[in-house]
Amino acid sequence: MLESNAARRIKFRHLTAFVAIARAGRFKEAAERLSLTQPAISKTVKDLEDILGLRLFERDRGGARLTSAGEVFSGFAEQSIAALGHGLASLDAMEGGAATPLRIGVLPSVAANLLPDAILRFSDLSPSTQTMVEDGPIENLIARLRVGELDLVVGRLGRSDLMTGLTFTQLYSEHIVFAVAGDHPETGAADLSVLDRNLVLYPPKGAAIRPMVDRFMISEGVSKPAKVIETVSGAFGRSMTLGPARAIWIISESVVAGDVASGRMQTLPIDTSITAGPIGIVSRTDEDPTPPMRLFRQALRDTLDVS
Repeated sequence: MLESNAARRIKFRHLTAFVAIARAGRFKEAAERLSLTQPAISKTVKDLEDILGLRLFERDRGGARLTSAGEVFSGFAEQSIAALGHGLASLDAMEGGAATPLRIGVLPSVAANLLPDAILRFSDLSPSTQTMVEDGPIENLIARLRVGELDLVVGRLGRSDLMTGLTFTQLYSEHIVFAVAGDHPETGAADLSVLDRNLVLYPPKGAAIRPMVDRFMISEGVSKPAKVIETVSGAFGRSMTLGPARAIWIISESVVAGDVASGRMQTLPIDTSITAGPIGIVSRTDEDPTPPMRLFRQALRDTLDVS
């Protein structure tokens, strides 16, 4: 009885409010994201809890935490929003006489190296499909994948708590490097003491490679360098590494692969093999891949086979 009655009474606004709070962890931040007042979003969630007859959030000064019932409901709410998003995108494409666009999220390392050739290959395999590519931090990309704003994410395997309800298919692995300008005076430095003598570009919290870099530093018995700028921006990283700052850039090897091949940069001879991590495709577990998704996967594999 609960199932049929609740299904008729739950509205899309209930789901969007619930998911926004679950993602933000705070009513105020979720309200701002949805352009609502805090009382309005609180009332919407209270209405949803009344419909379900269950408490979905524990509220305290630290924010809002999902209850066990909220945890269960969360995945289904996100799936419902994602399904509606796909339906609307398909209708938009139908009105325009085009195929449903393929929306891809990528980490900067993939955007810089693998993706350009893969997109060209995909355009040959599916010439009528419009492709939209966005890069950014792994947490943001996965959050957008969950609610249907992206169809696939290509990048490093995320933390286990990020991957609930998602599937990861590995394509290859790569490690972290310490990159410097090709004519940097410390190009032969193999000791991490080099970090104390230079400005260092370090991945920020939330970056996919940050946990690996932190673990590497701990394993080597060194602390985070004193002179640090936190960034994973490709444009900013190149400017700071190749320009007057002469920074040391801690970054995924594929981001600077082209720079190293051209001689503009070199990687310091520091053994970072323990930072190797899988790169692959993240998708929603509950979703059947569309033909463009399958063809894009094939384009990625074809590109890797050629390279």
